[in-house]
Amino acid sequence: MSQERKLAVLRAIVEDYVATEEPVGSKALVERHGLGVSPATVRNDMAALEDEGFIHQPHTSAGRVPTDKGYRLFVDRLATLKPMSTAEKRAIATFLDGAVDLDDVVQRAVRTLSQLTHQVAVVQYPTLSRSTVRHVEFVALSTTRLLVVLILSNGRVEQRIVETAERLLDDERLAELRTRVNRLAAGQRIADASTALGDLPSQVSEPDGPLARAVTDALVEAMSDHRRGERVAVSGTSHLARHGDQFETSVRPLLEAMEEHVVLLKLLGEASADGELTVRIGTEGPFSQFAKTSVVSSGYGPGNDALASLGVLGPTRMDYPSTMASVRAVARYVSRILDEA
Repeated sequence: MSQERKLAVLRAIVEDYVATEEPVGSKALVERHGLGVSPATVRNDMAALEDEGFIHQPHTSAGRVPTDKGYRLFVDRLATLKPMSTAEKRAIATFLDGAVDLDDVVQRAVRTLSQLTHQVAVVQYPTLSRSTVRHVEFVALSTTRLLVVLILSNGRVEQRIVETAERLLDDERLAELRTRVNRLAAGQRIADASTALGDLPSQVSEPDGPLARAVTDALVEAMSDHRRGERVAVSGTSHLARHGDQFETSVRPLLEAMEEHVVLLKLLGEASADGELTVRIGTEGPFSQFAKTSVVSSGYGPGNDALASLGVLGPTRMDYPSTMASVRAVARYVSRILDEA
């Protein structure tokens, strides 16, 4: 038996089942895919695929449907990422490029991903723990009030106001303090920057000490807010209505998961750099109640630094090539936006 032909039969079964939602028979495969062999030969191939656990027969006299093992082989060996059309690429770029801040980027990304895939889309907010400090800026608001602006590699901007009992330093000394802060913190991971800034008060003259300590406290406090790492944005719940016949096995678990961000984060998995895609099918996931759910995800972030994950969740019967292409494209666009921020 030709291994190549057997794989071609599996590919055809997956594609037809995804498209029709109906078990696939040998006659239909021959008619639709031009396999160049008789239905009897295809039946033999299907019998072999069933013996190996790649497909199964849901009930007597029905056609065959893919198993998780079959989907896995399809994704690993047979699936080719469908190239996105010029119009789709332009739409993604236009929509995402209009974002005004990090929150807007995340919200636009999750809506775009849901619209492209017709699945539930999830985007994790970038985590502080993986971010680095890009720059710290000072803006004197009055003679006793200083605005401290912290800019992170994940596109996040934090602002804190520092109040002083005495007049602020003159412009030259304030510029020197800003230089010292950036020398200690810029380019450092959050944890390292917080530690390094602890040395700031000891590096300035005594008259400048109180302001240096106040600035240090404000920056460390801004860096210590880890809540964003536990936040996700979700879009496309309405798409689950297409799978109403699978409510108990596929839809209900997803609806319940959307109420628990920690669960969604575990489903997405660890962020991977370089736009690498992760596909977890059915029972490969971390939770048994999502045995009928597949997740396609990717890390995103500036450069090669994956700060968080994004992806889609849906029944195992999904269009993997198109979904994988969409997830990769959106992850790359969001990464580019953060890189240029």
